[in-house]
Amino acid sequence: MLFRNTWRGVLVLLYALPGAVPSSDDSFNINWKAKDIITCDVVVVGGGASGTYSTIRLRDMNQSVVLIEQKDRLGGHTETFTDPTTHLKFDIGVRVWHDIDLVKNFFARFDVPLTQASFATPPGVVTDFVDFRTGALLPGFTPPDPTAALGAYAAQIAQYPYLEVGFDLPDPVPADLLLPFGNFVAKYNLAAVVATISTITQGIGDLLTTPTIYVIKLFGLGIIQSIQTGFLTTERDDNSEIYQKAQALLSAANVLLLSSHVIATQRDCNDGYAQLHVSTPSGPKLVKAKKIMLTIPPTIQNLAHFDLDNTERSLFSQFSTSGYYTALIRNSSIPDNVIVQNTGANTPYNLPVLPGIYGTGLTGIPGLQNVLYGSPTSLPSDQVKRDIIEGLRRLNKAGTLATTPPEFAIFSNHSPFEFTVPSSAIQGGFYKKLGELQGRRHMFYNGAAFHTQDSSMLWQFTEALLPRVIA
Repeated sequence: MLFRNTWRGVLVLLYALPGAVPSSDDSFNINWKAKDIITCDVVVVGGGASGTYSTIRLRDMNQSVVLIEQKDRLGGHTETFTDPTTHLKFDIGVRVWHDIDLVKNFFARFDVPLTQASFATPPGVVTDFVDFRTGALLPGFTPPDPTAALGAYAAQIAQYPYLEVGFDLPDPVPADLLLPFGNFVAKYNLAAVVATISTITQGIGDLLTTPTIYVIKLFGLGIIQSIQTGFLTTERDDNSEIYQKAQALLSAANVLLLSSHVIATQRDCNDGYAQLHVSTPSGPKLVKAKKIMLTIPPTIQNLAHFDLDNTERSLFSQFSTSGYYTALIRNSSIPDNVIVQNTGANTPYNLPVLPGIYGTGLTGIPGLQNVLYGSPTSLPSDQVKRDIIEGLRRLNKAGTLATTPPEFAIFSNHSPFEFTVPSSAIQGGFYKKLGELQGRRHMFYNGAAFHTQDSSMLWQFTEALLPRVIA
């Protein structure tokens, strides 16, 4: 759905949302009742990894906080499926965290035990390398050994340690960071590690044409270190537990507005507070906050209900976004010991052609397969589901696997996913200008567009940002 960039268009469209209330262009000129006015130091918009962590930590810093989330739960891309028959769990979103003190301490405070994540292929499991365009196997295909090329890649990206903490780039931006990643690979003879990088950076879109800076952000020094030392996951196979416990804490403190939407904002008030008109299940609320922390994906559509000025609108409108989708399917007839990996026949580095399925994976739950899907641009969920079904049908038609039309046990649309701008914009100081928005007109920004799609790294980014928020 396209949102018109006018107050009237925004308010008319949002009126149709669940829990929305009638409003007008002067929606703040309401005789608000005292019980419907919430005053706080910081209002956090968005309850994903960044928003939930920020809210907890701001409370630790003795700030009064309100968290607004449009869904009925916290966690964002962290989603856990519970099989109704076996009661086994499988994480279809965020799977692992870095083995660092910040992560361990946050999980410990909510009594959620962690364990080393295992990526070893179980005995008896086979991987079919298939081009999903045809459904046919790639006979004799063996993935290259990435060891030497991974070392060479690590040596190159070690020159850019600042990418581990954000987008505080030098001027001029190093030329190698602006290269299409395919050119960077060719320049430094990194062909053997491309398939590994592609697996880690799923959701980035077209890997080889993406500016190298974004690939390093997703597959950087921290990832390489974690590959060597091991990632963490939850001992109870339930990565959502941390967010459920955070939600219980914030709900008990009466600072959480779930299933709620900001429908209008005034950030240039004379009293030192920004005002947010919020639609909630219990009726409209007026939130007055000294600071706003925005953690939702900063698309123009998502920001239509904030009073963007020309500078803000100019910057956010430059972003392009990719699509990423996860699902669990049942009754596909794919054996429980088979992994199907999309491997392009006669494509550079045998990368899969997108939009398309990255592959199917094991879940440990009988009859249930994990499916991952990517696209250079966001696609409607129904279109992705149809393409997944068609991709599995081609496996059957080609005689690769006797698949049957699957049922979706769960499907999740993680779009918009990766936020990028062209190399010319990066070279022209885009991220310097973006960084200058921090604190401007009462607003601070957090989330993947300002760092990377990695919960652990976003929590580190948050720790660096919070002193500026409370200053």
